[in-house]
Amino acid sequence: MTADLNTPLGQDKKRKPSQSRGGPGLRGVAVLAVVVAALATSALSLAGRAEFGAAEITAEAPQTDATPVGAVEVAAVSETVSPVETQTEPLYEPATENGSVIQVSPQGRPSDIAPSAKVIIIRDPSSLGRDPKLAHVPEMAALEESAFGKLPVRTQAGARPMDIYARPWSNQGGARIALVIGGLGISQSGTQDAIEKLPGEVTLAFAPQGNSLMRWMQMARKGGHELLMQAPMEPHDYPNIDPGPHTLKLAASAETNLENLQWTLGRMTNYAGVTNYMGGRFLLDAEALTPVMAELAYRGLLYFDDGTATASQANRLSSEKGVAYARGDLVIDAASRAPAAIGKQLAELERLAKVKGFAIGSGSAFGETVDAVAKWANEAKKRGIEIVPISALTRDPERKRG
Repeated sequence: MTADLNTPLGQDKKRKPSQSRGGPGLRGVAVLAVVVAALATSALSLAGRAEFGAAEITAEAPQTDATPVGAVEVAAVSETVSPVETQTEPLYEPATENGSVIQVSPQGRPSDIAPSAKVIIIRDPSSLGRDPKLAHVPEMAALEESAFGKLPVRTQAGARPMDIYARPWSNQGGARIALVIGGLGISQSGTQDAIEKLPGEVTLAFAPQGNSLMRWMQMARKGGHELLMQAPMEPHDYPNIDPGPHTLKLAASAETNLENLQWTLGRMTNYAGVTNYMGGRFLLDAEALTPVMAELAYRGLLYFDDGTATASQANRLSSEKGVAYARGDLVIDAASRAPAAIGKQLAELERLAKVKGFAIGSGSAFGETVDAVAKWANEAKKRGIEIVPISALTRDPERKRG
């Protein structure tokens, strides 16, 4: 096939006529038939391409759960056909330390290939991202069976759920804000309201005690949202303040805490990471938190710390264990749910984003919060603020550097 691709179409070498006086022999007839067929095929191919212009061909490669079939794109064909060029063309380099992303432009053609020439570009399928139309469909290669249901895990090829279920963004510079709204799944009407009203750029976090989580997950993913699971963790003044069943506690063994974490992880699929629900006390204890971070690293999930535990060990331990990490700057509805108060917090996020390039806020899916964020998001975009998913602002030790 390689030889065919590199042979100019319609330029077969002329063959010598048969030496037999009585006309072409059997071998000559066979050769003549092959030449005629080749010329006819070339003519039809050129005519078809001239009529339809650029074409897209899907490679007939064997499919596996872990590796999707690649795509081969063919540029428009002119009458002058140049040699074929193949290249792998990743779309972007991942984020740098400050959260910015460097866009890699497609490689230019060599100078000896005309702009109008036929060029076949083979793209690495993993660089293209997940089809938004399939965002709600679980990637079976990134799930493992357990006593607690299907748990997220790295694929055999090494792809992380964090990357598989990350929401794409512009990868441009400028002021960026990530907003994580939690508590979804508890109130059915409130959950539906949040999914429908909040723009897809807002990250949604689900409470494991919620109902119909798989149904809500599908609706949220179809709406473009990146998702997190909230892991209940022991707060100060526990048990007077109780996050609910399957809370990670200091008095529990590491095995028990991991079982409770896995119960949480098995409640739904298609999420990029985990965030704490409460945890003011648990997050301060490095011994209790270490197995949790090791589990997240093994599974390829990011961790978002909402910032409410000022002496949280999550930053240091996530770095030691190789977990993608982000920490919130403020909780937009912690002090008050009044629209004016939430508006002031959102304005502060904008100020921080303009100063350091990005900012991260969080809140709960209260009606007042959802309405305030939905209104603010539309206005902030007009002011040049880009709202990005939480995965875009993580410190990720596994991201390649440019």
